Amino acid sequence: MTGPSARTAVGGGGYGARMAGTQDGQDARDTQDGPRPQDTEAAPAAGDGQAGRRELGRQARDVLALERRGFAGPGAKERAIREELGLSPVRYYQLLNALLDDTRALAHDPVTVNRLRRVRDARRAER
Repeated sequence: MTGPSARTAVGGGGYGARMAGTQDGQDARDTQDGPRPQDTEAAPAAGDGQAGRRELGRQARDVLALERRGFAGPGAKERAIREELGLSPVRYYQLLNALLDDTRALAHDPVTVNRLRRVRDARRAER
């Protein structure tokens, strides 16, 4: 097999797949590191009666849910990030760091966000 379908059939990816252009109307980059940025943005809150109010998107909620969990050993968390979220660990931590400054994330999961903020602040103070 050749062409874009050959790459996906083999599970290939990498730089070649990213530069391949579109496939079924979707940019090949969209499938490499998870959803596009607009998928991580907030979705309008349904039925809250307040125009303009937004809540966390699915991916942001999934990142916080993963962060709530405990992991057995080294590498287990990175494996879960890749398998469950389809993100590289670097991208995951970028998204997580941005969520810590988002008031919507604080409203969604205050215990996790405040714990992570304390950890982040302690690490910054050590530097």
